[in-house]
Amino acid sequence: MNTTNFVAINYIKCDEDYRNRFEELFGTRAHAIDRMPGFIRMEVLKPFTNNDNYLIVSHWENKESFKAWQGSPEFIEGHTRGFEDIRKAKEEGRKPPLISDFKTYQVIAE
Repeated sequence: MNTTNFVAINYIKCDEDYRNRFEELFGTRAHAIDRMPGFIRMEVLKPFTNNDNYLIVSHWENKESFKAWQGSPEFIEGHTRGFEDIRKAKEEGRKPPLISDFKTYQVIAE
């Protein structure tokens, strides 16, 4: 039986020249989210075409567990390198290399 009740999907639009770096970041991720109570699993989905979004799909037991992760040290740990890339781009007067858009969902059928 799957205990997923809540799913968060992060839609990530990467600049063309940042796609390899983005994939590297997830390929070498800290797995900090894995330690969070209520976390079930995560998938990172790569689009077949370069102009589509990557999808980061995380499955949770409930919304409260997801919200706790967003405010946790594990969240910062898991995003440090990406946040640093964004900070550096802004410092250099460039636009951020990626845009993130979170949406959340309740699972109603499997």
